[in-house]
Amino acid sequence: MRPVTFAATQFACSWDRDDNIARAEALVRAAADDGAQVILLQELFETPYFCAEQHARHLTLAVPLEENRAVQHFATLARALGVVLPICVYERAGNTLFNTVAMLDADGATLGLYRKTHIPQNPGYEEKYYFTPGDTGFVTFGTRFGRLGVGICWDQWFPETARALVLNGAEAILYPTAIGSEPADPAYDSQPHWQRVMQGHAAANMVPVVASNRIGHETEGATPITFYGSSFIADQTGALVAQADRATQAHVTATFDLDAVAAFRRGWGCWRDRRPGQYGVLAGHGAHA
Repeated sequence: MRPVTFAATQFACSWDRDDNIARAEALVRAAADDGAQVILLQELFETPYFCAEQHARHLTLAVPLEENRAVQHFATLARALGVVLPICVYERAGNTLFNTVAMLDADGATLGLYRKTHIPQNPGYEEKYYFTPGDTGFVTFGTRFGRLGVGICWDQWFPETARALVLNGAEAILYPTAIGSEPADPAYDSQPHWQRVMQGHAAANMVPVVASNRIGHETEGATPITFYGSSFIADQTGALVAQADRATQAHVTATFDLDAVAAFRRGWGCWRDRRPGQYGVLAGHGAHA
């Protein structure tokens, strides 16, 4: 048996970076007190979601990973609590800017990083202005509590992300997220679709999935977004086992025996019966893309 307790968290962000870090720390500590060993914080939690519009002043928010205050702060906390913390930050690497997760192990060591692969460009989510598509590939990290894979927000809509992570050994997939209302269509609610697509990744790949989304109403320039939280954990069949609401600062937890999950995955034969030679279309644009 290899039981591991995962936590998803959510909170509202302001332009007070110290307060955001303090809110995140409080949630991490609360989740750890409830037994969580792998604790997921939301995407880019140091600030409001600045990507709603294109403003050059926000480009200065990116700093080299080794200078990032959140990474430094949570490395110390991970070591003190003995928990794994994926920390999503705005990274400057030379002249290039990335949306990046630093994977902090339970001893506070940085195991490596993942840079967001899929970059959206839609009204209210103007990320191509701020981020270069990641160059790390879909990496997994051998942490104290299992081999974990990470995708960031828009990555979660692509089945290739989840499948590549599991093929690379991921025993669970973590998705830090910032998603809410659609400024171009305020009546549209993507939350059910957002949740179902990740539950499908859990079911198709037979691994637990953890998603953390921010809450609160933010306005960047003339663009308002209400983030809908709903952070959740799904099991290896895609079933929802824990979920927060749409508006409350919260953490939720769930425990999985990763050895039992692995046995379940092997027993279904989906990896035995894969036909990679027939999937060539996945490497191209496709006839009907």
